[in-house]
Amino acid sequence: MKEEYNNKQRRWYDKDPILSRSMKTLEASDDETQIKVALNLIKIIVEHNLAFSEYSDVNDIIEAVEEGMDERANSRWYDIDRTVRAAINMLQNSPKDTQKILAKEMAKIVIDKIKEDKDIEELKKELEEEEKNSSKE
Repeated sequence: MKEEYNNKQRRWYDKDPILSRSMKTLEASDDETQIKVALNLIKIIVEHNLAFSEYSDVNDIIEAVEEGMDERANSRWYDIDRTVRAAINMLQNSPKDTQKILAKEMAKIVIDKIKEDKDIEELKKELEEEEKNSSKE
């Protein structure tokens, strides 16, 4: 049965405000950030699912992800990269209670990655400025 969405909540992840915000931020991120966040998300999902015995081992999780992937789906922003697509699919197919936990974890990962990227950019600018100043002397 297909769920009905109102105009504000047309995507599965828009039902949870934290998850919706995290997904929007992730969508706006560069490819490298998306892949890093996806890998972390997969790790958390795998650890969570194994810890709560929803699957017996990692192979069960991989099979579930592959079964759940719609090969025709390629128009969503996260379908472009296979890793991101797998992570989002795993998240979507997690139980609602698990999604709530993962939404908070995902938000933290996205925020941490963005902060890290900003710190790296600021450091690069500082180094460039130092180089300019030292070449003038």
